[in-house]
Amino acid sequence: MTAVLYGGRCFTRLQCNFFGHTRRFHILRRPPFRPNAPRLYVHARPSTSTAVSIPTSWVDHLPQKLRPYLYLTRIDKPIGTLLLFYPCAWSITMASYALQLPYTTPLTYIGLFGLGAVVMRGAGCTINDMWDKNLDKAVERTKMRPLARGDITSTQATVFLGAQLSVGLGVLTQLNMYSILLGASSLSLVIVYPFMKRVTHWPQAVLGLAFNWGALLGWSAVAGAVNWAVCLPLYAGGVCWTLVYDSIYAHQDKSDDVHVGIRSTALLFGHHSRLILSGLSVSTISLISCAGYLNGQEALFYLGVSLAALQLARVLHRTDFDSRPSCWRGFVGCGWAGFWIWMGALGDYSLLMYLS
Repeated sequence: MTAVLYGGRCFTRLQCNFFGHTRRFHILRRPPFRPNAPRLYVHARPSTSTAVSIPTSWVDHLPQKLRPYLYLTRIDKPIGTLLLFYPCAWSITMASYALQLPYTTPLTYIGLFGLGAVVMRGAGCTINDMWDKNLDKAVERTKMRPLARGDITSTQATVFLGAQLSVGLGVLTQLNMYSILLGASSLSLVIVYPFMKRVTHWPQAVLGLAFNWGALLGWSAVAGAVNWAVCLPLYAGGVCWTLVYDSIYAHQDKSDDVHVGIRSTALLFGHHSRLILSGLSVSTISLISCAGYLNGQEALFYLGVSLAALQLARVLHRTDFDSRPSCWRGFVGCGWAGFWIWMGALGDYSLLMYLS
């Protein structure tokens, strides 16, 4: 805002009494017009001392010292945790169905893997932000992340990461030794993923390998070992699913990524994104259906997979890859495909338990 003041006094002091308290006001009045009087342009700036912070999520209602750490884990955006959890849930439920285990078994492991998904997704975000602190400062969507903004230091983030990994290890040690070794072997993928966007256009594929590890680990936790005949197509289908949703996610930042040197499938696919992601969606549904067939799944499983296929088709039809809000909605919408697949597997298992 710009105010124009002419020479001479422009303010009149007014003193009033309100309920016994004296208040003084300065009223701007227009002085007589003098064409040769000097003009002074004053640029008004908002006062930082009186700025009011408006809460944007439930995290803002928590103590100030906790907020940067919680935002670092993206706990206010649970979609990432769900995307990590769903492959675990598919595998646990399908293994329980195949082995006809009592309901207490899947309930126990769903709880453990749910906690593990929250913790390890947060640890993955911490590792990602430690790698990308300088890059995040140059990207509009990420420049307000805690490390990029300087709310916490790299040392504080490292200590916090150690705490997260300790909790994750505590969850992992509740499983059998086969699963402990299998789960620990995935950590290398988690660590190397943020580096991949600097050297290849396929970081989404590496994310898929890491995020769908639960399709292997869930089965081994329940059964003591992986049934590779079922789990490999399930895992591969999950990787294709990740390529779909994370490519849509990457379209949010493609204009910034070009300037800072970040690579992604969004830039690689370009204007062919809708066609390529449609093909990957077909691969997702086909591979997961193959896993269900090899596991002897029944009609409810395929109903869930059909609903997932419709959801992916709906997302790809509606998403505008040049609109950041539309890409975010498409990304979240892909999560519902994973939900419906789990509901199909859970429906089969529940019917089995009811009939037995």
